[in-house]
Amino acid sequence: MSERIVVVGFGPVAARLVEGLLPAVRRGSVSLMVLGQEAEAAYNRVMVAEFGVGRSTAEALAMADAAELIAEGVDVRLGVTVKRVDRARQRVVLSDGTAEGYERLVFATGARPVIPNLTGINPDPAHPVLPAGVTALRDLNDAGMLLRAVTARQRVVVLGGGVLGLETALAAAEEGAQTTVVHSGPHPMGRNIDRGGGAVLNAALRSAGVSVVSNAVSTAVEHNGPDGIFSALVLDDGSRVEGDLLLLSCGVRPRIELAEGCGLPVAAGILVDHRLRTHHEPHMFAIGDCAEVRCASSGCPDCKGATAPSGLVGPGWRQAEWLAGYLEALAEDGQEAADSLPELAKEQPGVVVLKARGINLAVAGDNSAEPWDDMLCPSPDGLPHREVAQWADPGHGRYVKMTTRGGVLQGLVSVGMPRTAAELVVLFERGSELPADRSLLLRLDGTDQPAGANNDPARTVCRCAGVSGAAIEESVASGCASVPEVSKATRAGTGCGGCHDDIKAIIEKHFQGAVAA
Repeated sequence: MSERIVVVGFGPVAARLVEGLLPAVRRGSVSLMVLGQEAEAAYNRVMVAEFGVGRSTAEALAMADAAELIAEGVDVRLGVTVKRVDRARQRVVLSDGTAEGYERLVFATGARPVIPNLTGINPDPAHPVLPAGVTALRDLNDAGMLLRAVTARQRVVVLGGGVLGLETALAAAEEGAQTTVVHSGPHPMGRNIDRGGGAVLNAALRSAGVSVVSNAVSTAVEHNGPDGIFSALVLDDGSRVEGDLLLLSCGVRPRIELAEGCGLPVAAGILVDHRLRTHHEPHMFAIGDCAEVRCASSGCPDCKGATAPSGLVGPGWRQAEWLAGYLEALAEDGQEAADSLPELAKEQPGVVVLKARGINLAVAGDNSAEPWDDMLCPSPDGLPHREVAQWADPGHGRYVKMTTRGGVLQGLVSVGMPRTAAELVVLFERGSELPADRSLLLRLDGTDQPAGANNDPARTVCRCAGVSGAAIEESVASGCASVPEVSKATRAGTGCGGCHDDIKAIIEKHFQGAVAA
């Protein structure tokens, strides 16, 4: 008899889980239901801004085909919400008045955009009321608003200086919109980069045609005309930033209300253990942006310093792939066999890459230390000495900072130095020691270095899907001649899209070599 699994949510992470469970569905060991709130099946939400500036299509963003899944035996329900979860009866009550039972339930509810508390906006987290001309760019409808503004070359105001807001602002500016970024700190990406990197980034944004308003405290939105369309963002000093579209990019918050409403323990996200099981309910699970991996054991070393969900698609995909194998083992081999599987691997610190044409920025780890900090205040006993190497060429838009402990890279900031950034990211992800002469890394971006000087095939090209350069090269050698073909064969490039240029370079290098031969 098949085991009934209900997945609440149908975003990119849920799509990967469904894909992993399809073999069990075909064998009849799993009966799978997927509940999606939107009318569309799963699509790449990370790339919605690309659609919003006219560089992609809704079809290209699609990650699942509802008709194909139904033909495979998956019960797909779109445009329906879960009103509540009845833990006692093990069923979900839906917005259409029906109730569906489950034996295993997976929360894949994702996250919702943070709506700032501004005069003129109702910030109710469950049902925010946004005036005409204001959007948070979370779904395809939001992207349609941005697309209309960019096509008409209107004034776009982006509230928030995080990486997604900057990427959208840069893309909109390049496509012809008049773009302004408004943020509260001295420089954009204040949570990720230091003052030096921020100053160089600020200059790069302005050179790319993006106006930047720093140290701004927003208080209200103004509307004009009978339709109440957005006209300006008002700051606390009384100044106004005028525009035709206001794009809210103030972060996201895990959607935990369903789990919280049925009494499951939550923090920033739904609390789950290292097998992604919710606390006290081993037949319920959570993955992706709504899941916070923090087990119930206070002495767990992996949970010390655990943080809220990262908001990155890569960790969610790895959770989905692991959970698909675990649920399949539960259904086909039983609890003991499933629990004998290795636990979900601890997620390593992420690398943030700004995906924009003409601006290369990579950041990872802790970058708060300054070069002289440990000389003034030595490290505690037992800890290796921390060192900070810093190099700046602001006139040419280049900056590098490397923080090491015992020679091992603990944090990095690189702006305008693509080859150095690529090498530093590899060293950071591998936990390798830096060369004693740090200037060797800077020379990678020298004019005397040949193209591909640090093109290591073993390096991870697509961090979202965990695909190496060697795997991409193999797919190209097998006949893949475009980024979509490589993506279909390897999954590389199906996440944030930041590796598309690297994939193109590998394809071009292969075919140039073939012509030369």
